[in-house]
Amino acid sequence: MTKFILTVLSYLPWTIVSLLSGVVYIRLLLGPNPVPQKGFWGLLHMFFKLGMLRTGLVLGAVLALAFILADVFFLKQKLGHGLQATALRLLCLFGIGIFIAITHYILEKVIDVI
Repeated sequence: MTKFILTVLSYLPWTIVSLLSGVVYIRLLLGPNPVPQKGFWGLLHMFFKLGMLRTGLVLGAVLALAFILADVFFLKQKLGHGLQATALRLLCLFGIGIFIAITHYILEKVIDVI
């Protein structure tokens, strides 16, 4: 049981980075909200932020799941511990993120499924 808790805690920073990457990606994709924040429009502005946060967290969760699976089944056997292994894991995380972003773009713009 202790080994399981230590494993979960070791993946917690990677999960946080993945979730933040998903939110940042959606923020860059949507851009700033042109609606003013005063009056009734403030409610719509709040819905925009909540939608951006929810979509970004879902995308970040997909990224975290893909990275953890890749790390458990592939990277952990090939890499050890240390600064170089962490840098390669970070590079792998961003590579998976780029793959997910390209897949999202193709599904949204090319195939028009999303």
